[in-house]
Amino acid sequence: MNDVTLAVSASTTRTLTLTLFVVLVAATLAITIWASRQTKSAADFYAGGRSFTGFQNGMAIGGDYMSAASFLGIAGIIALNGYDGFLYSIGFLVAWLVALLLVAELMRNSGRYTMADVLAFRMRQAPVRTAGSISTIIVSIFYLLAQMVGAGALVALLLGIKAGDTFLGMSAETAKIVTIALIGVLMIVYVTVGGMKGTTYVQIVKAFMLMLGALLLTLMVFAAFKFNLSSLLGEAAAKSGRTPPESFLQPGLRYGRDIAGNATATLASKLDLISLGLALVLGTAGLPHILIRFYTVPNSKAARKSVVWAIGIIGVFYLMTLALGFGAAALVGRQAILAQDPGGNTAAPQLAEALGKRYLGGDFGGSLLLAVIAAVAFATILAVVAGLTLASSSSLAHDLYANVIKRGQTTERQEVVVARYSAFIIGAVAIVLGIFARNLNVAFLVALAFAIAASANLPAILFSLFWKRFNTRGATWGIYAGLLSAVGIVLLSPIAWGGVSDARTPATLNAAQAKTCGVDQKSKEVSNATALFSCTTPAPIPLENPGLISIPIGFIFAAIGAITSKERDQDKFAELEARALTGAGAH
Repeated sequence: MNDVTLAVSASTTRTLTLTLFVVLVAATLAITIWASRQTKSAADFYAGGRSFTGFQNGMAIGGDYMSAASFLGIAGIIALNGYDGFLYSIGFLVAWLVALLLVAELMRNSGRYTMADVLAFRMRQAPVRTAGSISTIIVSIFYLLAQMVGAGALVALLLGIKAGDTFLGMSAETAKIVTIALIGVLMIVYVTVGGMKGTTYVQIVKAFMLMLGALLLTLMVFAAFKFNLSSLLGEAAAKSGRTPPESFLQPGLRYGRDIAGNATATLASKLDLISLGLALVLGTAGLPHILIRFYTVPNSKAARKSVVWAIGIIGVFYLMTLALGFGAAALVGRQAILAQDPGGNTAAPQLAEALGKRYLGGDFGGSLLLAVIAAVAFATILAVVAGLTLASSSSLAHDLYANVIKRGQTTERQEVVVARYSAFIIGAVAIVLGIFARNLNVAFLVALAFAIAASANLPAILFSLFWKRFNTRGATWGIYAGLLSAVGIVLLSPIAWGGVSDARTPATLNAAQAKTCGVDQKSKEVSNATALFSCTTPAPIPLENPGLISIPIGFIFAAIGAITSKERDQDKFAELEARALTGAGAH
């Protein structure tokens, strides 16, 4: 293919991508503006007027949950790590059983707008709401980072910017930064203008688009291998770059590895697998942006239905991530994926481009399908960041401002105004942090958010709902201990010191650094060069995910805090229990 043809292909991709992106943004903004006209009270802004059906809320939960980590990150991890990458899909799905059985109905009956409403029902307002608000904001920001990073990772691929090329005067890295900022601005607009109603409808539309896009790619992948799963897996293993190839389809490639001659590293790898599993399975029930979705339905029956619908939608989607990941490994190849993005976040869009070239008429077909799937990915990111921003800004306004600073002496209008201003603050923080984290795999970032949610939020929620001796000290100790331990372990882990990315070409490393950072002398790849701070300094704590340590710390400190305090309110617990189980008096 000559340079002229390549230039025309790149121009076509850019034009299609920008056109679809503009149409998508315009459509979602139209939904948001329409929803803003229906938002007249705090209940409308925070909970969508509690007017959504179980199916609608289930779709919205699916749209909220199937994030950039699902569509981009998991596909990338499977494409690069095979069997071990699918552990993310299993963990994310199984987690919904915990949410359904333990928190969905009870949270809906017990609270009004935020997670802290449940915790503060029978405890002292100020300390519990402050702790709940801080935890909500930190979990949301970690989750937001994943979406921002996913958006940035798409840009260089979509606009066809290669090393040394520019687009509108921007290099690939500059384009990533600009996109992260643009996504941040849009999410602020969605929340400040549309509130929960606008965010919910955007999430429903996004879930529908994502399922159709994933289904189309899945069918095309299987068609490429004549619907023979064995052929697909065999080709994926052959092009995985792993030695031997069959190791790509077996456990232990990334997690639970047996590292010859290093018993300590082997143990750390196996413990890290357990840690990841704990975080994924327990984290969903503590995610603030998921918990507030249960407040948008009119009754507990609708809350249960919404979770059942969500499990069905999410389960089908995660099965399709198998086809996306292994399809990318087979049809795109490991080296092409890594060359485009070190974290593997562009594996699914690259797969779309390869399938489009095969089935839709060469380069134009590839450009067309890439643009369509890119639009779906952007819709995914926009919907999730809006939900996360709404959760954190609502907590700032309702918990900190209205119930701690003003001690309940505010109007609904004042609360909503503060929530809108809070969205600007959350958005600005997410933009700045997203720029610094733009080269990490998004599924890792989401796994960290899950670990923090499971460590800080879940102990306080479960003890508050089920333990009559639980009290203010237990809630605050549990939240702060889980939060500090999870974040602290992350800052001492290979994510910060020693790296976590599967592979990166060590072009910027000198010989000594390359040796320290783990360069494979045959493949010239480096397994840990994307640490936040330094890839040449060993991590004090070898676990990539903090869950194995921080989750027990959260539960232990919550229990110790409750036992060592004399505060008891048996009547309030009885009232909470009756409300949680029956819905009597809720809202």
